[in-house]
Amino acid sequence: MSQEIRNIAIIAHVDHGKTTLTDGLMEFTGAREGDASMDNNALEQERGITIYAKNTSVEYKGTKINIVDTPGHADFGSEVERVLRSIDCVLLVVDAQEGPMPQTRFVLKKSLELGHRPIVVINKIDKPAADVDRCADQVLELFWELGASDEQSEFPVVYAIGRDGVAKRNKDDEMKDLAPVLDLVLEHVPAAKTYTEGDPLRAQVFNLGYDNFLGRLAVARIYDGKVTKGQQVIIKHKDAETWKGKVVKLSGYEGVRQREIDEAFAGDIVLIAGLEDINIGDTICDSENAELLPAINVDEPTVSMQFSVNSSPFAGREGKYVTSRQIGERLEKEMEINVGLQVESAGGDAYDVRGRGEMHIAILLENMRREGYELSVSQPKVIIKEENGQKLEPFEEVTVDIPSEFQGPVIERLSNRGFIMQNMIPHENQVRLLFEGPTRGLLGYKNQFIIDTKGEGILASRFIEFRPYAGEIKKRQLGSMISMENGKALGFSLWNLQDRGELYIGAGTEVYEGMVIGNTSKGEEMTVNPTKGKALTNVRASGSDDAITLTPHRPLSIELGLEIMAEDEFLEVCPESIRLRKQKLKESDRKRAK
Repeated sequence: MSQEIRNIAIIAHVDHGKTTLTDGLMEFTGAREGDASMDNNALEQERGITIYAKNTSVEYKGTKINIVDTPGHADFGSEVERVLRSIDCVLLVVDAQEGPMPQTRFVLKKSLELGHRPIVVINKIDKPAADVDRCADQVLELFWELGASDEQSEFPVVYAIGRDGVAKRNKDDEMKDLAPVLDLVLEHVPAAKTYTEGDPLRAQVFNLGYDNFLGRLAVARIYDGKVTKGQQVIIKHKDAETWKGKVVKLSGYEGVRQREIDEAFAGDIVLIAGLEDINIGDTICDSENAELLPAINVDEPTVSMQFSVNSSPFAGREGKYVTSRQIGERLEKEMEINVGLQVESAGGDAYDVRGRGEMHIAILLENMRREGYELSVSQPKVIIKEENGQKLEPFEEVTVDIPSEFQGPVIERLSNRGFIMQNMIPHENQVRLLFEGPTRGLLGYKNQFIIDTKGEGILASRFIEFRPYAGEIKKRQLGSMISMENGKALGFSLWNLQDRGELYIGAGTEVYEGMVIGNTSKGEEMTVNPTKGKALTNVRASGSDDAITLTPHRPLSIELGLEIMAEDEFLEVCPESIRLRKQKLKESDRKRAK
């Protein structure tokens, strides 16, 4: 009860070292069990990125410190927005070599608006091109640019190598452990309000979980009073009527592990089970007269696509859940915990799914696929809206870090896609380019960017705002190579087709009429027969009997499929396979539709 509590969130751009630093803090304080990491989701471990905001707690010098680790990718910005309301200070982690990046600006802007006074952690100071002074100056400029107050601009700085678990307060100090970071937290972060006997309860939900036995779980920050197991509570929502519920189970955090407790007090972050219809932003209280806590607002989605029942000739072969009702129920369940997502019925057996970007929806598709769902997805489209008779579309700020030799092709391609260059910052053999342009122009470009920069470039983007429609954008559209037959693809046929473009399938793959098996370099649609074998005779000639050497094909992934698919195509997402197909399978139907 009397224990002091500090609540902090760790925010940064993707890959600047948030999760590694959080793991290091748990290791240093003894809260880490074995190799337990904050990135405990299978997809997070495979991709090396944080997707979901997660809580942990550590004890240092008799003080409990609740830490929330947040994603750094712009597509998961909604995870960060709701967390910032529940904490009292942020650790802003910045890469000493890269400096502030687009998502650094986004998360910092949100925290400054809420009045937080950030602590800046300049991380990865051991990198060969690290420049801590330049990085600190860039961070200060960013604070001023975002309208930080004088108090906020006088931020404390700590220098760290998160991977090695060491930090220092001054540049000349010796580094031993992460104590300087935690000492700074105790000095700089205001202590959470403590409990006084008789205080009425007020807590706010900022995250949701799900348990197969307990149902929906609410992760809440207690602002006033205390909550006890078995307590009758009142839930208030800004637009809905109040309702009553009972706290069935109450858990606190010890490291990443949840520990069942009987009561929790003001300042703490807890997990509450038993409140089935609770939502993010709801206020939990024990009095009808309790004041509603400020609502948690999340930026609106920018990209939409349609999810529908898989209607291909191979439908139902792999999936466990294939009906429209099952897909709809899964999307409803996702909306309970994924606040950046919106789902509406699009008529028939289709659903209009709106998210913050291609990756935001691709992660949902990957999770559904692994759970045994089978469905078809349409091409991603940006959300166009009308205000005062004017057509508006989402615009992005794009930051590109590339070797100087590749700047020509990158500037040319982005210019053709409606982007305007705002700044160019050369640094030794590297150059940083800043662009602004419509989100439409960025859809389907990331794959081309990797090719243009030979894998040496870094591209990061963030949503700015809705601006007037930018007109038509001409992208280089690859043509589709479409199968005209059902059967198994043969090596001989693919050997003849591989000169026309890039193949997505290998020999022995089952195909059907209307399935897209590759692309054509010239950009024209081509209907082909991949099942055609070699006409055999009993005569052999050394010149004509060449050995078949197939170039390795490029297997389709969900992200690749969403990037390359045309407007009249579906991406078929199944537990074992990902296929691209035409919406109209027969060539005669496609010609008639044109």
